[in-house]
Amino acid sequence: MQKSLAQNALEQGKGILRLAPTWVPRSFCVPGRRIKLHPDDYYVLGGQRGGIDERWLSSTTPAKNGPLTGKDEGLSKVVFTEGKSDTQFLLKDAIDALQGALIGDRLWKKYQLWPMYSKFFDNLGPLPHHLHHNDEKAGLVGQLGKPEAYYFPPQLNNHGGDFPYTFMGIAPGTTKEQIKECLMNFTKGDNKITNFSQAYRLQPGTGWDVPPGLLHAPGSLCTYEPQKASDIFAMYQSLVNNAVIPEELLWNGTPKDKIGDYDELVDVIDWELNVDPNLRFNRYMDPKPVRDVDEMLNAGYSENWVCYKNDAFSAKELTVMPGASVVIRDAAAYGLIMMQGRGTMGVWEIETPALIRYGQLTHDEYFVSEDAARAGVKIVNLSKTDPIVMLKHFGPGNPDLVL
Repeated sequence: MQKSLAQNALEQGKGILRLAPTWVPRSFCVPGRRIKLHPDDYYVLGGQRGGIDERWLSSTTPAKNGPLTGKDEGLSKVVFTEGKSDTQFLLKDAIDALQGALIGDRLWKKYQLWPMYSKFFDNLGPLPHHLHHNDEKAGLVGQLGKPEAYYFPPQLNNHGGDFPYTFMGIAPGTTKEQIKECLMNFTKGDNKITNFSQAYRLQPGTGWDVPPGLLHAPGSLCTYEPQKASDIFAMYQSLVNNAVIPEELLWNGTPKDKIGDYDELVDVIDWELNVDPNLRFNRYMDPKPVRDVDEMLNAGYSENWVCYKNDAFSAKELTVMPGASVVIRDAAAYGLIMMQGRGTMGVWEIETPALIRYGQLTHDEYFVSEDAARAGVKIVNLSKTDPIVMLKHFGPGNPDLVL
């Protein structure tokens, strides 16, 4: 891609890039139908690909969905408008071309890429008990480890799905041999691994921190998930919600020479993290104000940290009151997704669509350069009754994250 195209797009947006929606199917999931995709389009890619139950946000990370994975699946695209025509190109290519001018010199010099992405995960039922590998284990298959975090936006949770509870960790007192036996029984029906876990009720407007190596079976709330730029995982539960999990997903992320080695699967588990007797208190996240609450409200807005326990990423929820005009400053580049309301942000119109067709462009997702974030982004709420609400996802080492 020519650098001039990315530069022109950045200049057009005065430091803010407009992004197109990025939809991702999962063959092992049933869509919860809460991410605003048109009802006719959840299976638009065909039954073999599965339903679309994810929208990826500010992503330079390709989805790993097996041999049928589509070209550029999971990769966000920038929308550049000239006259009446729109040109789309990969956010990854824009970052490669603009480097520190887009994501900031601090991140570019250390990573040479945008090292996180976020997503909406929208499953009707629970997922299997699974984990994500750490950098050491993921490196054995040429990938990065994946910490992630959850926040449950009230705007996308008009219903809780079939099972709004998440199994997390391993019950204290469980032995590694008991977990290994469950893994060895993976092909024998229900391997009963959640017999050795604990489930927590999920509450909209709150979240959880999920480090690598932590077993978790996400519940059925629609989830906003900031995470490290990786798509590595392994499923450790063989039957969930009466659906059989293919054995190949048990060994997903395992080096070829270790497939069949159940001790290797146990070794991927961060044991001390999983059996932590204070797991709920150490991993649960209530929103935390970014500054004095009265000061923010008097200025016409409120802003909370919603994901803040992992240095690999962070996230905020910003609310701008009806009729208010505010300037919001951040110390780092970020992606954002609109959750509610309409107005303007810099030179852009921002709005929250009620329904989106597959392939349709929107004005609800953007990427803010570090320079624009530091200078301050002016947001005007054009409604007299409806607040603007947006979620903002940041890369590693956010200088503003001091709790």
